[in-house]
Amino acid sequence: MTTEPLRAVPVLMPDAGPPLDYYLVLPRPDDHSPATTVEGIVVEEFTRHHDFATTGLDSAGWTPEAGWWSSAALSRGMRTDPEVLARVLPTSRREAEDVHRALGGGQLPDESLLRTHFLDHQPIATAPPLRLGPAQPPAGFHERRVYRVLFAKDLRAEQVASLRTAWRTPAGGTVASAASGRLDEHGDQFTWDLRRVGHSLAWCLDVTALLRTDATATLGSTLSELTNVLRQHGLIPVTTERFA
Repeated sequence: MTTEPLRAVPVLMPDAGPPLDYYLVLPRPDDHSPATTVEGIVVEEFTRHHDFATTGLDSAGWTPEAGWWSSAALSRGMRTDPEVLARVLPTSRREAEDVHRALGGGQLPDESLLRTHFLDHQPIATAPPLRLGPAQPPAGFHERRVYRVLFAKDLRAEQVASLRTAWRTPAGGTVASAASGRLDEHGDQFTWDLRRVGHSLAWCLDVTALLRTDATATLGSTLSELTNVLRQHGLIPVTTERFA
């Protein structure tokens, strides 16, 4: 398997950069609005434990009539309500700025100001890491960590093919994994597999980190970049759990 550095992946996410996540909200199907119409904007940010597991989610929505407002129910609905889920599209800050301006909101506030609208925090329950896989890391590594990032929404076949190309997934792959990749960085090894989960439109990304160094920053950025790549392909992140 090719050990292509993750920094080559952003070709799929040219607008990556700001830490907040942006979404466009489309009208309800029965609104008789043009397909290109956007009803509003949602901005989100996950809070995380020091080991990068998710502890909560903040969000704020904006519509031309109501301005900015905060609701934990909104972020829950984006992940659990099929009707809401079908109307939400992940986007970049650049596109959110264009939509905000086009809908009469003027310049989109900077991210420090947007965070002041996060008034209804949604806690996400956490637990000590479950043990998934061997307790001890392989020889030469001091720690083995396993993470699972859960996503709502679905991927089209061409989106999966795009991820397989970007991640250099070997031809054929495995039955359980739709796409996979690997990164070797300063002696640390990261591997990941994208899989469908459950009986609904949901996906998960399982990431295994074998650490030789104190790679806290690299581990955090790897999880973030992989999550952002999948968000730019249309998935909505739900939570990041640690299994080892």
